[in-house]
Amino acid sequence: MLPINKLLVINKAHMKKMYLLFLMALSAGIVSAQTLITYGNSTITKEEFLRAYNKNKTAAEDKEKSLREYTHLYSNFKLKVKAAQQLRLDTLPQIKYDVENFRNQIVENYLSDEKGMKRLQDEAFARSQKDLHVLHFSVPVAPNAAPADTLTAYNAVTEVYKQLKNGNNNYATIVTNNSPAKQADIGFITAFTVPYEYENIIYSTKPGDVSAPYRSKNGWHIFKITEERESAGKWKIAQVLFSFPPDADAETKAAIKNKSDSVYNLLQNGLAFGEAAKTYSNDKLTYLTDGEMPEFGTGKYAYNFENEIFKLKKDGEISKPFATGFGYHIVKRLAYNPTPKNKSDETYRYELKQKIMLDARVNTEKDKFAKEIMLKTGFKKSAAVSENDLFRYADSLMKDPSLKYLENLPISKKTIATYTNGSLKGGDWLKFVREYKANYEQYKGENNRQLWDKFITVSAVDYYKKNLETYNQDFKFQMQEFKEGNMLFEIMERNVWNKAITDSAGLLKYYNANKEKYKWAASADVLVFNCSTPKIAEETQGAVKSGKYWKTLAAESNAAVQVDSGRYELVQITPTDQNSHPVINNYSEIVNNADGSAAFVKYLHLYEANQQRSFDDAKGLVINDYQNVLEQNWLAQLKLKYPVKINEKLFKQLVTE
Repeated sequence: MLPINKLLVINKAHMKKMYLLFLMALSAGIVSAQTLITYGNSTITKEEFLRAYNKNKTAAEDKEKSLREYTHLYSNFKLKVKAAQQLRLDTLPQIKYDVENFRNQIVENYLSDEKGMKRLQDEAFARSQKDLHVLHFSVPVAPNAAPADTLTAYNAVTEVYKQLKNGNNNYATIVTNNSPAKQADIGFITAFTVPYEYENIIYSTKPGDVSAPYRSKNGWHIFKITEERESAGKWKIAQVLFSFPPDADAETKAAIKNKSDSVYNLLQNGLAFGEAAKTYSNDKLTYLTDGEMPEFGTGKYAYNFENEIFKLKKDGEISKPFATGFGYHIVKRLAYNPTPKNKSDETYRYELKQKIMLDARVNTEKDKFAKEIMLKTGFKKSAAVSENDLFRYADSLMKDPSLKYLENLPISKKTIATYTNGSLKGGDWLKFVREYKANYEQYKGENNRQLWDKFITVSAVDYYKKNLETYNQDFKFQMQEFKEGNMLFEIMERNVWNKAITDSAGLLKYYNANKEKYKWAASADVLVFNCSTPKIAEETQGAVKSGKYWKTLAAESNAAVQVDSGRYELVQITPTDQNSHPVINNYSEIVNNADGSAAFVKYLHLYEANQQRSFDDAKGLVINDYQNVLEQNWLAQLKLKYPVKINEKLFKQLVTE
């Protein structure tokens, strides 16, 4: 669509989601005696403030100014939350539902202990400091392979390992002579590039050395480390891709190479890279965004592609065309961010933690932690019910698994285990056995002892999850910040957003007092035609030029043509690469959109700049400004009620740390 800036009525749910994301980034905390900010009888600790600040900080030359601005921003946030708490907005049914739903979404991420998570963070940090060039040798073995096939695979991988250890670098010959062995050059990897089980092997192998054969579910694996380098960091690039099909012949590839060379020459002679991408690139994901690709690091793309990018030494530098299996590429370096080397960099450690939470490696700590939970929760088996009775009545369920029979068994209401603040009854154990054995995909014929071990582990984890705020400070404050975010959104709607929209008299009064702010830039009355395809746009523009009434066109198009009329500033409706001085009854060029649609404008009347906007024309802008006024007035009242004070001595320590 054309870049038309209208006042949008944003979907409330979407607005709430975006606002909460901001608030969750803003808010966090851990308990400490060092108070940095007080507001009324409430406090913000140094640690809480730094936790929020470090999650949101950007590079700043003046650290003191940056910290001072953030104390103002953060204390304002906490003042609003306090006002919401005074109204007990956390008791609203919708907020309670949202908080519980959010809890259920994130609780699994915390089923590992802080020491284990720190170990994984330290490990990932150390591995992220260097990239390793890896060759992968594999011999497939099907899970249900016959003994003879299993032996053949074992013999093959053993011989491959022997040859590699003896220094044989003729890899093609090695795999050919030891069928069904395979070999692949993975290129450079770093932390999180390959599955964790392989990453552990690779980073335990010295450069130039070969790992011992490793058996996975699907076969044998050997890794050879050929190179080690300092981390390549993260890169932001744009590309123009001249693709060719995988089966392209030499003549086709040569023609595409010539085309890429021609475009490269155009770039060298002043063609904008974004224009080159829009006009020539076959990369359907990036050609309409000036060729820009998402930021990436080691292992994201093929080795030969990354290698060419890493040759670019400064931002703005453009590569000569180079070939990969996808075609010819011309790449422009946009930005480079080195991998942080400071282990205490909070922003980077937070990034690593988020990656760990989504990676299989977190399961290694979850398994360890499940055992440690027994100690954390104070689990103790009760002597009120013997093991014989536990197992005997579990067996009796095979005769009558009905719930009525289960609830009437002698041990059902007896305490069989306790936690610090809870207990398990015999009925809990019997229900577990009943449900576990009824799940044929889950039940593998375990005996009562094995079922008991599963039961106490599952029960302990469940108890821990229900009381997680007691055991994990990070979880406690993540829940706190989400709840505060919901409360804040609700009170902002009541005190600012909705109030501004519904206060017609206040809006008009504000407009009359500030008319000078609401002047038109150069503008026009226009018809905006949005068409489902470029072809329909061409046909529609031709029909309108020939005199067909636009409303009739729209009505007969089956929604393929939509027309909007109104007054817009020229910068809102005129594409930047087109004439910014249109003529009455003339048309803009047709603009093709990324979604396949197209649009154009017909100019009906032109206006010079600095004409006064009417109240109706300026209403969207007035509402926005009036909301800001209401918010500032509200904050002033809150500061009178809950005076904000900064511990200047402690603040100065923050500046020098």
